[in-house]
This record gives sequence, C-alpha cells and structure tokens, in this order.
Amino acid sequence: MVVDHGMIRSVEQIAISKFKATCLAVLEQVRKTGKPVVVTRFGKPVATIEPPPAPSQVGRRLGTMAGTMKILGDIVGPTTDPQDWDVLRD
Repeated sequence: MVVDHGMIRSVEQIAISKFKATCLAVLEQVRKTGKPVVVTRFGKPVATIEPPPAPSQVGRRLGTMAGTMKILGDIVGPTTDPQDWDVLRD
C-alpha cells in the first residue's frame, strides 16, 4: 500500500528474487496496465517500477511562421549594383 498525495492505493509488491527471474514480464505488465510495482528485499521496498509519463504533445513545426512575414521588393535580384563588384570590372 502506498500513500500518494493523501490517497491510499494498493500497489503490487514483488520480492527481488522473483523480480530478477521475471524482470521482462513485470516490465511488460507495468507497461500494459500502467500500475506501478514495488520491488522488495526482506519485505522492505527497494525500488518502484512505474510507467513513464505520457509524452508531451509537440506542435507542428513546419509552417508555423506562415503568414507572419511581408515581402517588400525584389527578393530574387541582386542586393547591390553589379558595377560595385570588382570581379565584374574589366
């Protein structure tokens, strides 16, 4: 039994020797049921196996800035006069 934020809930307990022998099955059980399991040694808790927290929802990233910019002028042409470049001079 575990006290969680003032609420008492029943939690499955498993001896460490049995956990060692059935580790993968216990982990799969926790994943499927979402209920934690307490691993004990000589009747005292040594670890709690809990499912991970639900992944946070990541919003869509592609296109999130669409419509927030305004194009002013020519975006394809050169930014300076070609005569300003030494390479283009004879």
